[in-house]
Formats: sequence, structure tokens, C-alpha cells
Amino acid sequence: MDKKTVRFCAIVILFAIGFRLYVGGFFHQCLDILAGPKVRAFLLYAGTGMVYVPPEETTMPEETVPEATQPLPTFSPDDAALLHITNYPEYTLDVPAMLTAPLSWDLTTEAPAVLIVHTHACESYEGTADYRTTDKTENMVSVGEELAKSLRNKGIAVLHDTTLHDDPYYDGAYFRCRDTVEQYLQQYPSIQMVIDLHRDAYTDSSGNQASGAITVGGVTTSRLMFLVGTDADGWIHPGWSENLSTALKLQTVLEKKYPGLCRPICMRSSAFNQDLSPGMLLIEVGTAGDQKEQALQAVEFLSEGIAALSRGSN
Repeated sequence: MDKKTVRFCAIVILFAIGFRLYVGGFFHQCLDILAGPKVRAFLLYAGTGMVYVPPEETTMPEETVPEATQPLPTFSPDDAALLHITNYPEYTLDVPAMLTAPLSWDLTTEAPAVLIVHTHACESYEGTADYRTTDKTENMVSVGEELAKSLRNKGIAVLHDTTLHDDPYYDGAYFRCRDTVEQYLQQYPSIQMVIDLHRDAYTDSSGNQASGAITVGGVTTSRLMFLVGTDADGWIHPGWSENLSTALKLQTVLEKKYPGLCRPICMRSSAFNQDLSPGMLLIEVGTAGDQKEQALQAVEFLSEGIAALSRGSN
């Protein structure tokens, strides 16, 4: 074989090897190595004596998709069938109209939106002497604190006043509590809902304090009763129907989710300070014969109902 043929064959072989390396990415890998941080660091150090520090890798944050806003609750006239009212003033009521009237508030603001007070803070449950105590870990203050904590966990800003308005004197408690509520409303105009938390009481046939606790969804709980004051006794309270409208909506939400949790709404002739705010309710949590743990369970359910209405209703 002559030299010309040998050179031609060598060129073909080298071309084939080069093409194979190119296709296999050999040259790209070599370029990546030469352009890599280690080679750059070596060349920088050899030429200048400086140490090359590669930049930190950054990761672009994942795009977050905002949660869909839940639609506002809507009530229908048919929902009125879930409601029962003891109407002591014997007013003529259009319950379907009150129930379906829009509720315009927003309890999800950063500023305080809910105020919890206790006219009869010393009321307590089974296991305490005379079913009254100044111990705030056993009386209605503890129940109010549980409600406040549960609402805060649901994103609602709450103020909880722990004043014992019925100590040392029971008489005059409503007037003293009224002063407290007025001070809060003046200091915090953002408050849209005021809850006066009480405990009810009635006796059985033997004269003992009775329990009204029931089992809902496998859980034993006290029952709730919304007491709505009016202007029947002559007190200036033109907005009582707004308070009743709020109570109707809240009870409907709770009865749909926890049937039997609520006793009939109780309308009374006196205003019970509810003239101070259209979003003010007096709520009885259980009876004296209940266990405090049952009352705590009831206000957990109550907080769910309030949260469901926290942005109002259509």
C-alpha cells in the first residue's frame, strides 16, 4: 500500500473518530469543563492571585395561585322552617324577609371586629358552689376566652373584656356592662359584632338545676340560645329587627350543620343593651346543670357559625 493511500485512510479514520466524539458530545463536555467554575478559578488565581467565588444559585419562587374567594352565604325563605321563635312581645314578624335580608359587614379585617363581654360573668356550671364563682377559670370568662381563641384561630380579630360586672353586686350589672361596651365602641369603631355571653338556668321536677346538653355528631355539647331584645318596654331601640335578622342567619347556619344545637330564639321586651349595636347579641351557652366542658364545645360550634358569616351574606 503506497503512502498516499495510507494518509487517505488515516484521514478517514480520524474524521470518523472526530465525528463520533462530536455526536457523543465530547467536545461540548470539554467546553463545559473549560468554561466551568474550577477552570475559571484556576485561571483567575494564576493571573491575579484572587480567589474566584462562584455566585450563589437562585431559585425562582413558584407562582402562587390565590385561593378562590368563597361566595357569601345565601338564605332562602324556605330556610325559615329551621327556625323557632318565642315571641314574648308578640310582634308581627316577617321571618323570611328578615332572614334573606343581606348582612353587610366584614369581620375579617385586621382591626378588632368582635367584642365579647359578660353582663353576668360570675355565672358558672355544675361543680361550682351556687353555680356562681368569681374564679375566671371556671365562670363565663373562661367560656368567653375559649370563644375568643377559636375566632382568632379563624382569622377574626377579637377583644374580650373580662370585667365581673355582677360582682360584688348583681343588681345594676346591665348598666355597668353598658358603660363597658360604650367605651369599647368609642375606642374601636371597627367593632361590628358584640356578644354578651351568658349561662341559662332552669330546674327539673325535683327542683335541681337541669342540664340541657345534647349529643351532636357524636360530641356532647351544651345548647345555644340567642336572646334578642326589643323596644316593647319603651326603650329607644329602633334597630332591634337588625339584631334579630343577624340572629336568624346565625341560627340557620348552625342548625344546618348541627341540627338541634340551638334552642328557639327568645325575643324579650327589654333591650338588654342591644340598642348599642345592630350586631349585638345576647347568647346563653348551656344551663347551670351542664358541665363546663360541654359549654366550651358549644362555643367552638358557635365560632364556626360566626366564621361562616364573617364576610356577610347575600
